[in-house]
Amino acid sequence: MIEAGTTKSNGMKSERKITLSKNALKVLERRYLAKDEEGNVIETPVEMFRRVARNVAAADALYGHTQEELKKTEEEFFRIIAQLEFLPNSPTLMNAGRELQQLSACFVLPIEDSTESIFDAVKYAALVHKSGGGTGFSFSRLRPKNDRVRSTGGIASGPVSFMKVFNVSTEVIKQGGTRRGANMAILRVDNPDILEFIASKKDVEAFTNFNISVALTKEFMKALKEDRDYILVNPRTKEIIRQLNAKYVWDLIVEMAWKTGEPGIVFLDHINAANPTPLLGEIEATNPCGEQPLLPYESCNLGSINVAKLVQKNVYGKMEINFEKLRSVIRTAVHFLDNVIDINDYPLPEIEKMTKGNRKIGLGVMGFADMLIKLGIPYDSLKAIEVAKELMQFISNEAWKKSQELAEERGAFTNFKGSIYDKPGHPLMRNATVTTIAPTGTLSIIANCSSGIEPLFSVAYVRNVLENEKLIEVNDIFKKIMTERGIYSEELRKKIATKRTLRDVEGIPQDIKDLFVTAHEISPIHHIRIQAAFQKYVDNAVSKTVNLNYNMRKKDVKEVFNIAYELGCKGVTVYRDGSRPNQVLSTNFS
Repeated sequence: MIEAGTTKSNGMKSERKITLSKNALKVLERRYLAKDEEGNVIETPVEMFRRVARNVAAADALYGHTQEELKKTEEEFFRIIAQLEFLPNSPTLMNAGRELQQLSACFVLPIEDSTESIFDAVKYAALVHKSGGGTGFSFSRLRPKNDRVRSTGGIASGPVSFMKVFNVSTEVIKQGGTRRGANMAILRVDNPDILEFIASKKDVEAFTNFNISVALTKEFMKALKEDRDYILVNPRTKEIIRQLNAKYVWDLIVEMAWKTGEPGIVFLDHINAANPTPLLGEIEATNPCGEQPLLPYESCNLGSINVAKLVQKNVYGKMEINFEKLRSVIRTAVHFLDNVIDINDYPLPEIEKMTKGNRKIGLGVMGFADMLIKLGIPYDSLKAIEVAKELMQFISNEAWKKSQELAEERGAFTNFKGSIYDKPGHPLMRNATVTTIAPTGTLSIIANCSSGIEPLFSVAYVRNVLENEKLIEVNDIFKKIMTERGIYSEELRKKIATKRTLRDVEGIPQDIKDLFVTAHEISPIHHIRIQAAFQKYVDNAVSKTVNLNYNMRKKDVKEVFNIAYELGCKGVTVYRDGSRPNQVLSTNFS
């Protein structure tokens, strides 16, 4: 760990020092800290944290807060960020208080069945990517391949062909100079071009700027259960084109997911059952990682609590979650995320209107695996599922309480009337949603904790980020415990990284092997049960990868998909290790 500065309050130095890992400093310097025109870094991490806290706190002035109150709020925001107890999504850290001032990570843009709409969406996506956001699209409204184009007398090329236009556009735009563009393409399972879509990433070099997911309907899931055909409908004419066997389509999805990790699947019935504003329309798409279902032109700003920081010893010397401190961080984080909506500079007026109308925020967690280790609970245990439920239920309850308080002070979100909360006896709410579980890729590097709710990938591994720069990461808790026991060394670090698991490494105590269980040792079903445990208390959705060993079979994928639906998940993604030539996490040090 490297000292990155000291906190300051009212011009005085605090006794609390801010420490960051070597990898955190690399990521911050490359992507987040302000630079001059020559590309030289011109701010420290502490200055960045201060810039963000001051800028976001300024939104309180819109609601009549005094300068003294604004300063107090700034200090509250600064404290939880600088101490790495909470971090907002990357665009907020990058852009708050700077010229760009676009602070949201997640956007969904509509695509209607016309050339004008398609290329408007390409243009709008470019604006979003340039400002640091990621975009999701449903291509389900586009007429299928070989359908008639009345205006020209020609034939349509279909949704997959237009995805290529978006892919190329994304390739040539760097997000704010710091992030490569990311997209989610979704197609309904009843679209006539669904088979082409499912296989569209069979070539792993195709659509490199897209994640793809099949939107499964209640009708399809019913047909699958009854082992029968279902209908494909032309979205232009609403005519039935033909029928497909549900099991055949399901098996193709499973096969491609097994081979390449894509497509993922989203369950439209689960998503829309939780749609807080059904009068505004159905939700058809999500952000690039799938955790944020959104209406057309809607955006959402996310943030994650580092729960690994919120574990302490009780009076009996046993480690436990500090729920009082967690409550304080939740309340401050909800305040912060709601403020972001007001000071955000939106890429389009349509996005500003929809976002301010619903005021969706997404508070989640990172460091969950590290938290379990500190508590002495193996990730692959039933106790871990119980902790997941207890933790997320507490976060949800407290976040909604704070949203209610903000509504009493500032008013409910504009579209509250007609929402699912608009019923007798229900309090006003400031936000249409308050919780989301995001993947926290680079944020978890900054916070030096495990990603999102994922298990440890390995105790030591290589992360391929930053334009092919490789970051070697070793779990700090493991290193600390092994050092205390006198058995940690550089040789051991490389050995455990190449081994992927501690199971076959000599000299490591059994209790350590049990506690530091890694992603590929955990059964696929336990992965999905952890996801479902969080989803039960999350308003939006949960980003979670079900990691599979290379030798896992297609039937394992099928079982994961089935259980995900049964347990109420809103979507699911699997990834079989080594099924792509390049992957973000590996244990290859060469």
